[in-house]
Parts: sequence; structure tokens; C-alpha cells
Amino acid sequence: MVNYLTHDLILHLILFQVFNLVIILSNFMIIHRSRRHETPSELPFVSILVPTRNEESNIGNCVRSLLAQDYPNFEILVLDDQSTDQTRSILQELSDTRTGEKPTPGNLRILDGRPSNGVLLGKNWACTQLARQAQGEILTFTDADTIHHPQMLKKIVAVFVGEDTEMVSGYPRQEVHTWGERLLVPFFSWAMYTFNPLALAYHLHNPALANAVGQLLAFRRKTYDAIGGHAALGFEIVDDLALARKITRAGFRWRVTYAADLVSCRMYHSSRAAYEGFVKNLFAAFKFRLLPFTFVIVWLGIMFWGPLCVTLLWLLGTVPYADHCMLGTCLLISVLVWLIPYYDLKIPLWQALLYPLTIAANMIVAVRSIQHSQSGEVTWKDRKIKKNKWKWL
Repeated sequence: MVNYLTHDLILHLILFQVFNLVIILSNFMIIHRSRRHETPSELPFVSILVPTRNEESNIGNCVRSLLAQDYPNFEILVLDDQSTDQTRSILQELSDTRTGEKPTPGNLRILDGRPSNGVLLGKNWACTQLARQAQGEILTFTDADTIHHPQMLKKIVAVFVGEDTEMVSGYPRQEVHTWGERLLVPFFSWAMYTFNPLALAYHLHNPALANAVGQLLAFRRKTYDAIGGHAALGFEIVDDLALARKITRAGFRWRVTYAADLVSCRMYHSSRAAYEGFVKNLFAAFKFRLLPFTFVIVWLGIMFWGPLCVTLLWLLGTVPYADHCMLGTCLLISVLVWLIPYYDLKIPLWQALLYPLTIAANMIVAVRSIQHSQSGEVTWKDRKIKKNKWKWL
């Protein structure tokens, strides 16, 4: 009986993993195909918008990479959201240096963030202020901890024109250096790459399948205004997914493109910071819905730890599992499900082999994230943003 149940489990896991491989390979082709378009002859004016608060270790490199864009007409707006470190002085120094240079594309404007209007807080309020000051036909939001290739703007605009779309996003290359970062940071990009079939999402226009990453998130201005932009998000925490869902719900086209060679980001600078960051945000990505969140986390544990546990029990002689070929196939596909996205996202491949630890680490964070939500306190850059507790569905 035990052997039959084990065989049945492995068989169903293989079928599900093959389905995931189909999604991964399909997504691979789709996001790379969107980059095949030539740069249009007429390039629209673009606004690059960067909300920042207490980013003294990142903001200089970020802005310098944006100023180096090989693009003829764009502006950079950086909003200092009442930083208490050296962020403002670094920005001012960049601006002063820029003023003394020979005029080139990429006007840098520094905005001082105003106190909350009482309706919006945190990043949503910062981005709303930026959008109101922007002059571009395309608004490109990015984070202060990103670094951009000089061709980034040209490639993104080519996607807009070639794909005839209203929103473009992509998965940046995640820089990770500590063990906590390695086990936690790549997980979200991997999950979107692995479980979200873009071909189906584009066809069905279902908001539940909407996909975006705030580290590179660009809109046509008229479309951004039509959905209300960040100003319509209220206290929404995961702004990128919320905006993507609004785009989808309104019937606009959106595309995810290959961006690992265009943008890099180091979200956190220590294991502790990565842990605390994902504890705050992981459950929020599911809009604090307990049952869907629990199901996904438990299923991921079964999917990737199940074959390993069966193998261990077989080696110990506890479970008499006869079909070694099927078990080996299940383990091989498990590895491929991690290797292919990690390869495409430019994450070191040896880290993909740590997938059991990655799943275990994120399961721990998931439990803590649920517990954290019970405090009712959610923060952005050391500020309390809202009070929110979980709901069943």
C-alpha cells in the first residue's frame, strides 16, 4: 500500500513538473522574442522616475547609470522622500556636477517629497508625486538600488513599439552575496517565471495572471493616467502587481520582456535584511489571503521535498520503492525546473542546486510573514504604512 501511494505521488509530481517545464520554455521564448524588435526611428520622450528614501549606499550608482543612457530625449526625476541619511546631499552633488557638464540628454531633476496627503503613504505616494511632475510620453519607474545598462531605454522603447503594448516590465538580474540573499531573493522571480504562463495571461486578460516587477516598470503616460496610476492604489503594498492587475482589468495590453542584461539590483545587503524584507512582503503579495497562500507554500514543499524524502526513505530501507527510473526522472525534472530560470535570470547555476534549501527557507519566511501580518504593521523604509490582517480568501 505504501509503495503504491509513493508511486502515485511521484507520478503526479512528474506530470505537474512537466507542465511547469512547458510554462518555463514557453516563457523563455516569449520574453526573448519581445526583444527582437528594432529601435524605432522616432523615439518618444521618456521620464525615468526614481522614488528614494535613505538610499545613500545605492542612489549614486543608480543615477549615474541612468544618466549614461544612450537615448536622445529623456529626463530623470528622483524624489527624496524625507531621507535622514546622506541621500539628498549625494543627489545634489550629482546635480551640481551635471550642471557643469556639456549639455547632453538626461535632464536630472531632484524633487523633495511632501508629507503624506493622508490617502497615500510610502512608495505609492512617492511615485504619485513623481508622475505628476513627469513630462514624458512613457513613464519608466525604477528603484534606487538598481543599475542600468546604457541601452536600457532604447530596448524598452523598442518593446513598446514592436509589441504595440501599454505596459512593459521585466525580471532584472538579482545581485546576491550573502546566504540569506541567495536563498530568498531569487525566489520571487523564479516563481513568476515558473508558474505564470505568459501566453495564457496575454490571451485570457485575467488579472490573477498579471505579472510585473517594480524594479523595471514602464507605462505609456495616457494609459497610466487612465488606470489612475499609483494614486489609485491607496494603501496597496505590492504596487507592481496591483498596477499590472489594473492594466489587465482595463483591457490594456502588457508585456514582460527579457531584462536580466539591462537591469541589475541588489535588494538587500545582508541575510537579516533579506529575511526581514520578505517577512514583511511575501504574504502581502497574496493580498493577505490565507488559504491560497498556504496552499501554494505547502504544495511547493510537497513538489520539491517529496521526491527527496522518498529517495532518503528508500536509501534507509524504510520505503520499498521499486521504480528507480521514475524517481530519478522526478529528481531530474526538479533540477531542470530550477536550472533553466536561473540560467535565464543570470543567477549562478550552482545556486539552483540549492533549491531544497531555498524552498525550506521560503517556507519559514512564509510562516513568519503570516505571523507578522497579525501585528497589523506594514512598513516601507522604516515607516509604518498601514494596518492589515489576513483574510481567508
